[in-house]
Amino acid sequence: MVIKKIVASVMAVATMAVAFAGCGKKESNKFVVGFDQEFPPMGFVADDGSYAGFDLDLAKEAAKRMGKEFVAQPIAWDSKDQELATGNIDCIWNGFTMTDERMDKYAWTSAYMANAQVVVVKNDSGISSLADLAGKTVAVQKDSSGLEAVEDNAALKESFGKLVEMDSYLNAMMELEMGSVDAIVMDEIVARYEIQTSGKAFTVLDESVATEQYGVGFYKDNKDLRDKVQKVLEEMAADGTMAQISTKWFGKDITIIKK
Repeated sequence: MVIKKIVASVMAVATMAVAFAGCGKKESNKFVVGFDQEFPPMGFVADDGSYAGFDLDLAKEAAKRMGKEFVAQPIAWDSKDQELATGNIDCIWNGFTMTDERMDKYAWTSAYMANAQVVVVKNDSGISSLADLAGKTVAVQKDSSGLEAVEDNAALKESFGKLVEMDSYLNAMMELEMGSVDAIVMDEIVARYEIQTSGKAFTVLDESVATEQYGVGFYKDNKDLRDKVQKVLEEMAADGTMAQISTKWFGKDITIIKK
């Protein structure tokens, strides 16, 4: 009986070791990209139900050059770390900001795009500066770089009447339109794209909350795949493919890798 228990214990430990060894890594020939499906133009659901976006186009091209099958996997943004750690996705590629708090948590490619955290308000709000946000209700996405930018600016945050964390920026924009919130702190690239395509009577304040850069984030121990993606990104920048994809979505090349 004692021997059986010992054998069972050894087998259980071995099974757990194998399971944990696979965390954050995928051995298949698929390249599974985690993204927020409500984050246009980086990743979103198109009118025909397919997944589209600038980042997804980049990732699809990278997968092709690596000889892998591209899979776009929508995720809840506040569950992204768990998705990576369990190996459900290979990377986060969706306007993923390289903040100080995140640098040691992931294996990063070099930055491929610059961005800023900005404030979006209604055209007739009477809000024209960060100082005008005093006493106002401000929305931000949960676990986002916008939230980090606000938390890093204690004076600004303390001036708000209320800070509301929401599950997506699209929902935040609906709340802004209805008047439930007075402003949104969010990614400039996403804000300007959404305002332009939706025709909503919103504006972006001239003052930004923070400046930042986008990169592709992998499980911290998955540097091998990170290096492969880095290599093809540099190839795409060198041969003009990255510029072509950027022009498709933004009308010009706004990428910064190898520049």
